[in-house]
Amino acid sequence: MSDPNVEKEAGSTQEPVKDTNHSDAPTPEPEKKKREYKDFGHEEEAATHAKVDMSQIQLKAEDLYDKDKVDLETIVVDDVFKLLQCDENGLSDEEAQRRLELFGPNKLESEEQNPFLQFLSFMWNPLSWVMEGAALVAIVLSNGEHRPPDWEDFVGIVLLLFINSAIGFYEERNAGNAVKALMDSLAPKAKVKRNGQWKEIESSELVPGDMIAFKIGDIVPADCRLTEAINVSIDQAALTGESLPSSKKNGDQCFSGSTCKQGEAEGVVISTGANTFFGRAASLVGQDDDTTGHLQKILAQIGSFCLVSIGIFVIAEIFCLYAGFRYNYRRGLDNILVLLIGGIPIAMPTVLSVTLAVGAQQLAKYKAIVTRITAIEELAAVTILCSDKTGTLTTNKLTIDRETIRIYGPFSIEDVILLAAYASRTENQDAIDTCVVGALDDPSRARAGITLLDFKPFNPVDKRTEITYREESSGKLKRVTKGMTGIIIELCTRNKTEELENKLEADVEEFAARGLRALAVAYEELDGDDPEGEGNGFELIGLLPIFDPPRDDTKQTIDDALLLGVKVKMVTGDQLAIAKETGRRLGLGDHMYPAKVLKDGPEPGSRFANLDEMILDADGFAGVFPEHKYEIVKRLQGLGHLCAMTGDGANDAPALSRANVGIAVEGATDAARGAADIVLTEPGLSTIVHAIRGSRIIFQRMRNYSIYACAVTIRIVVCFAILAFAFKFDFPPFMVLIIALLNDGTIMTLSVDRVLPSMTPDSWDLAEIFSFAVAYGIYLTASTIALVAIIIKTTFFHDKFGVTLTNGATMATDHNDPQLHMIVYLQVAIISQALIFVTRSHGFFFMERPSVALFVAFCIAQLVSSIIAAYGDWGFTNIHSISGGWIGIVWVWNIIWFFPLDLIKFAMKATVIKRLRARHEAQLARQTKDTGVPITRTQSRAASIHESLYSNRVSFIRRAARKVGFGQKVSMKPEELQRFSSIQAQRTGTVLARNPSRQAA
Repeated sequence: MSDPNVEKEAGSTQEPVKDTNHSDAPTPEPEKKKREYKDFGHEEEAATHAKVDMSQIQLKAEDLYDKDKVDLETIVVDDVFKLLQCDENGLSDEEAQRRLELFGPNKLESEEQNPFLQFLSFMWNPLSWVMEGAALVAIVLSNGEHRPPDWEDFVGIVLLLFINSAIGFYEERNAGNAVKALMDSLAPKAKVKRNGQWKEIESSELVPGDMIAFKIGDIVPADCRLTEAINVSIDQAALTGESLPSSKKNGDQCFSGSTCKQGEAEGVVISTGANTFFGRAASLVGQDDDTTGHLQKILAQIGSFCLVSIGIFVIAEIFCLYAGFRYNYRRGLDNILVLLIGGIPIAMPTVLSVTLAVGAQQLAKYKAIVTRITAIEELAAVTILCSDKTGTLTTNKLTIDRETIRIYGPFSIEDVILLAAYASRTENQDAIDTCVVGALDDPSRARAGITLLDFKPFNPVDKRTEITYREESSGKLKRVTKGMTGIIIELCTRNKTEELENKLEADVEEFAARGLRALAVAYEELDGDDPEGEGNGFELIGLLPIFDPPRDDTKQTIDDALLLGVKVKMVTGDQLAIAKETGRRLGLGDHMYPAKVLKDGPEPGSRFANLDEMILDADGFAGVFPEHKYEIVKRLQGLGHLCAMTGDGANDAPALSRANVGIAVEGATDAARGAADIVLTEPGLSTIVHAIRGSRIIFQRMRNYSIYACAVTIRIVVCFAILAFAFKFDFPPFMVLIIALLNDGTIMTLSVDRVLPSMTPDSWDLAEIFSFAVAYGIYLTASTIALVAIIIKTTFFHDKFGVTLTNGATMATDHNDPQLHMIVYLQVAIISQALIFVTRSHGFFFMERPSVALFVAFCIAQLVSSIIAAYGDWGFTNIHSISGGWIGIVWVWNIIWFFPLDLIKFAMKATVIKRLRARHEAQLARQTKDTGVPITRTQSRAASIHESLYSNRVSFIRRAARKVGFGQKVSMKPEELQRFSSIQAQRTGTVLARNPSRQAA
């Protein structure tokens, strides 16, 4: 078995040299079995034959790509030509055109979106429906009884609605398109043989059966089987995750999108477009049955909570006010409008968008570009981080592990490294030569003190390099060779003994078990001055272990992630032994499994009852393909986990897209960046820890606002409905809009509020949020009703403070006294805003200092509210200014009622919230007992009814496209509708521009 490390020594385009395996060296005795050194590498699969009747095969895509019938990737090349009905002279133009119609173009199709319908689709969700309903009531239903429509409320609501839609539309239109990035990285041109002549065509015109050619630097334009390969080395790391370029020989398969790093080749195309290995990876991008984003589901559920709350009391008012009190049409409608305007969290999408946008700017300081703004919220809830290895956890740069170098002769470790560097190229280096020369403290020593006489670069025949040189200090001629262990030991006639071979074999096996690639080094001296002369026999002097080392900060990053409650799993296309060794070095663990377990499941009798249990326990998986990465993430999500996935290659794109948060690391391909939600522009993973902490701060701000918004909804709806039922109190709708606008202006500053991140993954527990909201809302309702009841039923405030109402009244015999309306407005405005200081803190409100912006905004809003109360005499609404005495009374009243809010919070935590959490933990315990797999809650993901509300947005735009005659011109994928970006997307474009896709020569 060949050693892929040494086989992958790239950089030479010379013809293979003559075999120099010392044929005259003593041969082993016939009865002695030749040793099979377990050099680390891929198992070679024997070619198979097609399991079909060649005379009956039909040239159809359904047949050629059905692996149960025929596997074009493994059958012998002669059968490939028979099955594809072609030969080495290529196809005719007519046949190529026929096949193009049969198989389709060799490219990935992208779908177009109609901008106008896309904009309209943002008005299709529960929150927008309530807002639209309120606007409709204000402008249409309010037009009657000699009174004009309620233009003020209508304009305010519609303006906010359009602003929210515009923000969403802008973000989505700027979102990265992963499929387009994958398509753009394909080679645009291809050298093909048609009618027996070589010519250059668009790669999209390639068809199965075409003969193609490529050379060093070219991108392979389609999946092919090689018919001629001259010293070919292919870099397919971006597709398979392999650390090194892969040597290819006749009959081997090359993947579309991989890069030729050495040599030149000809081959026959076996699959094109979406049927290539590259295309299958692209087709997985966006194949997410989760048609709505996580934050959208939360918004849907909060919107539904507000909608139901409003609906209950609106229906109650219709029956009570019209049927019971016999209100006239317009009077009853004004009361209903108060509930609609006050109950809608009008600014919720805007507040959350601003919070996320500010968060995206803050994350940009840590070199993390957010390309889907809602991913910030999901990152806070991530419980598992699935990380690619090559180039992500590791440097993707081979290194010699000095601590495990083996010495077999009278040489030191430094001597062995120096001699190995002599046997390496110093320019036009491949990966092996680079790491060997790089192991020297000064790379110039690789040629210092010697005179180069002859150098034989690596070639697939000899599988080694060799240098003959003159040592300037002694004038002696010497020779050094390095390469595959089995080849080198056969050359070592001077010190090859049974004992040495046993030791070497044991060392190579140890290296292979640890995922280290073995590079043997041998040395000999020459008699005389003839560089071509025979030496005194090679002597094995050392074995160099080569590996892809972890990044310097990776271990610390993993430790930090674990402290934050995020479990890290390695998911790599590299070999199992390499993955285990990397896991051990990083402290990640070595409970890793080959990808085949994802298909076969746990072995009978193992400690795992099912595959899900094994995936949860595993520290990682090795030898995975794009389908496997995608499946791992999907299964973890199915268990209730929110997953982040890091990667850098096209092979990572499907899993990056499927993951709740896809993270493209620094230096990632266009495809990975396009599929990712966050793009890192700095090497290493330390940025991810900053991003997780930052996202949890942002999450806390959004949670605080959500409790506040729901509490205000309950507070307004319940309060004014009870006031209408109990006292026939008709509050002016416009004043509710003023309260909402002042509240929203203050709440916007929550986006920069000072909060502490949690040390465990955050989760939207809506039962807790709604419980807090109801408790706060009912309490604040009581504060207002108590005040109104005292003013209406008693003369308490006149007796104690000497204040009066309209026309000197000592109590509100007129329940709709304009000054009473103003008193209620001021009381509701002040204490509603003050509530935010309670919802934003976990302990007493004065123990957690708010941001300066929030405090200043609160003070300004209260000043404006007090000024309106003191001077607001507006003719279009039923209010009248009140005296300073009343303003003082309202302030003192609110302060008295404010302090017990913290006690309500603590009481809720000790009773209702504690019970909710206990019930949830019991439910988890039952699920774990039944399935054997601990399931992490993410309650919002199970809310199918709320998902369907947002899914309607998808069906709406499709129906609209058909209605207005766009037909097939508009084809929008559900997953594309949920992709958001931020103003940071422009920076992403700049990064992509600096790292364009490589074009074929």
